[in-house]
Amino acid sequence: MTQIPAEQTARPAPRIRGELVDHEITLQPLGDFIVDADTGAHAWFEGVTRRMTGSLQTILLSYEAFVPMATRQLNALAEEAAARFSLTAIAITHRLGEVPVGEASIVIGCSAAHRVGPLAALPWLMDRIKADVVVWKREHFADG
Repeated sequence: MTQIPAEQTARPAPRIRGELVDHEITLQPLGDFIVDADTGAHAWFEGVTRRMTGSLQTILLSYEAFVPMATRQLNALAEEAAARFSLTAIAITHRLGEVPVGEASIVIGCSAAHRVGPLAALPWLMDRIKADVVVWKREHFADG
């Protein structure tokens, strides 16, 4: 019987999760989703409300979305990223509602056997999410 090298065996389908939430994003559940014994690389992006936007003091950001469409778009982008960058798992969580300074509005975690895929996937995903997903952001400043 001939053995097939590990590189030629079928990979399991990547684990995909794209979601919109109306509460603070916690990292532990996302980490639990993307990490397993077969992944050697885990990469994260956390987009956080910053205090200053140029010379303006930010109080908070608020986000709205057409939830059914935005959820479909997040999952479609996650699937495309998984295929394009050979990811084992990917989780995208975008927060809706008010996001105060210091809290995350979006977290993306992805994993793969090696570092190249996850590290390349993060900027690609953020660019695509900003361009393609129907989420609207409003900035609220101290001076109105």
